[in-house]
Amino acid sequence: MIRKRILSLGGGQGWHTTQLSEAASRLRCDIEASDYGTMSASFYNGQLDVLCGAGRLSEFDVVLTRTMPAGSFERITFRLGMLHEMHEHVVKQRKVFHPPSADRRLPNIINPPRSLEIAIDKFSTLNRVAGKGYQVPKTIITQNRAEAMDAFKQLGEDCVVKPIFGGEGRGIMRIKDTEQAWYVFSSLDQFDAVFYVQQFLPPGGVDHRILVIGDEVLGIKRKNLNDFRANVAGGGKCERLTISDERRTMAVSICKEIGLVYGAVDYLEMDNGTPCVIEVNAIPGWKGAQTVTPFSIAELIVSTLLSSTDTGR
Repeated sequence: MIRKRILSLGGGQGWHTTQLSEAASRLRCDIEASDYGTMSASFYNGQLDVLCGAGRLSEFDVVLTRTMPAGSFERITFRLGMLHEMHEHVVKQRKVFHPPSADRRLPNIINPPRSLEIAIDKFSTLNRVAGKGYQVPKTIITQNRAEAMDAFKQLGEDCVVKPIFGGEGRGIMRIKDTEQAWYVFSSLDQFDAVFYVQQFLPPGGVDHRILVIGDEVLGIKRKNLNDFRANVAGGGKCERLTISDERRTMAVSICKEIGLVYGAVDYLEMDNGTPCVIEVNAIPGWKGAQTVTPFSIAELIVSTLLSSTDTGR
């Protein structure tokens, strides 16, 4: 029996890569890791061939897209462009680009490039979530410093300012002072940043995350006694959370809307019992969640990747 091959693209080495490798070994498949920076493309006789440090992408059964490092606009566009072209062929034709293995499928790409683009852009994510009818924080997004100051006042002079691209709590600030707001917005203006100004919702330091992995969902509650950000990367601790059918439906529906096979929906529980969605993550880590989960999350991820090669998902 031919062992299936998985490519873990991006994310570097470390705990998550080790977990995936050990899970793949237990499930009797092969997983190799490579970086986005090693990707290249070539054309011969009109055929596209996409390569990376681990070999031709057409030689793998499925590609797991993980964290893409920062780079120039040109390089990011090129990397996503290659994934888009491959994904389009997977969806429409299921043909490979490179002979002689013309009878083999191109690898499924999970998560697909378009879903990555939506999820990494907080504006697009917010719009998709609100469009599904779920509550999101009051938010004003502008490219003008003066309008950002107006937004700060309109939202009660207690706001969270976030980079429109980013994750793991990086670059997120809580602002409660007019002078501080002017200083922060002036600094951001120097970098031609977009001003993403969001109403702060108390109490801070606690949120809920639902991990969606294929057809499975896992719930965790994150707490941080020393910061309004509950992210594990910032010192937050996890508790296992029992997910109601309503919350399960919400998370699965949001991930489906964005196109995520593997993702995380973060929300706050409001006083009236309504969830307020604050983030959707297309490349969530699971190190904190694993500490309160009795089975291997990496194994669940690998199983989902393998099942996608059978269903064409």
